[in-house]
Parts: sequence; C-alpha cells; structure tokens
Amino acid sequence: MPNALARAVVSLVVPPVCAGCGEPELSGRTVCPGCERRIVHLPGPRCRKCGAPVGRACDRCGECRGRSLAFDRAWSAFAYEGVPRRLVAALKSRGTVAVAGFMGAVIADGAPAALLRGAVVPVPAHPRRSRRHGFNQAAALARAIGRAAGLPVVDLLRREGASAPQVGLERRARLANARGSVRVVAQVPPAVVLVDDVYTTGATIDACAQVLRDAGATEVMALTFARAMRLRDTERRVAGRH
Repeated sequence: MPNALARAVVSLVVPPVCAGCGEPELSGRTVCPGCERRIVHLPGPRCRKCGAPVGRACDRCGECRGRSLAFDRAWSAFAYEGVPRRLVAALKSRGTVAVAGFMGAVIADGAPAALLRGAVVPVPAHPRRSRRHGFNQAAALARAIGRAAGLPVVDLLRREGASAPQVGLERRARLANARGSVRVVAQVPPAVVLVDDVYTTGATIDACAQVLRDAGATEVMALTFARAMRLRDTERRVAGRH
C-alpha cells in the first residue's frame, strides 16, 4: 500500500488531532485554524538586546540592563501562554515532533532578516531530559528553521551532565546553574543563530553564546518560539488594550 494511501486510511480510523487543543483536525494540519487565531503574539516595541516587550524601543531594557549578555540579540515569536505554551508542551513533554515544523516555520517567517544568517545551532538538552524524552526539542526546532530559512544546521554544543536541569529553578538559580554548563564539540562558524523553545531568563542562551564566543564566533543571535512573560510585561500588554 503506497505511503500516502496508508496515511489516509490511518487518518480515517484515528483522526489526527490539533497539538494546541487536542481536537480532531481532519485536514491533517498540526495546528487547527482556531488555535492559530488564538496565538498570543509578543507586542512591540521590544528591547533591541533581549527582545522583551517594552513601553518604548530601547537598546537595553530593565530586564537585561546591567547584565553582560554574550549574545548580540534575542527574539521570540510569541508569549509563553495560551496556545504557544500548549504547543511547547506538546513538543517537549509529549514528543509531538511534527509540531516542530509549524513552530520553526513561524519563527523563520516572523524573525527579523538580520537574525537569520549563519549556522543554526540548537541549545543542547540536559542529558537527563534527553534520556527521558528521547530527543532534543531545540534540535527539532533548529532543523525546521533551517529548512524554512535555507540555513545550515550544526550540532555544536553539549550540556555538561553535572549541572541540574533549568526547569523549575528560580531566576537567580537559573543564572548560577547555567554558568559553565555547556561546552563546544566542533568547529564554530563566525555567525551563529542559537535556537531554543522558550526564553525564560536568558541564562541558558547566554551560557551557550559565551562558549561560542570563546570558541571564535563573532556574531551570535538567538531565536525562540516563545518568551516567558513577567508580571509587568503582562500588565503592560493588558493596559495597552484599553
């Protein structure tokens, strides 16, 4: 039985479901039109350094001012809430790898062109998470972005096993835990685009950017699907609707 026919038969017996709401999606799309309409976009203007939504355009916002960040610029497609949060969970926790194609395509489509140059490098997963889930969600995203943007994807980084996973740690603990947690395992190109699923404090991305700088990278950009919204960011967005 040809593969296309086999997939059609399977979809009739076990209809595909939307990764955002879990409802049957007979079209076969990973994300249904309803969930696409409910995706929460990050508002502008944004900090030119870390990409945080701010009241007015600035080079360094209150969140990253005073921090020695090794990346040149970070950008996220959506707020880490609602549908985007559920899509990240589908990819990270439930292993719905197909959703990475959707996520990577919207990142490549929405990111500023200046951030889409060089080699795409996934943020490495902690060994404990890799063993548990069997894959690195950032690597799946990186491959999708590479395909959509026509950029090479290079697996350059490894996470040291001695460090603890970042999930569940408070901001200060994340910053401390990320230091010295990543190493380079291959030759580093001059321009790098780091990719991860969520920007929380920027600690992991900064640690990766630092080792890439130390290994010879002259430009390090960072792209994530979603960004964790701090309380003041959420309040600012709600206030802007009134």
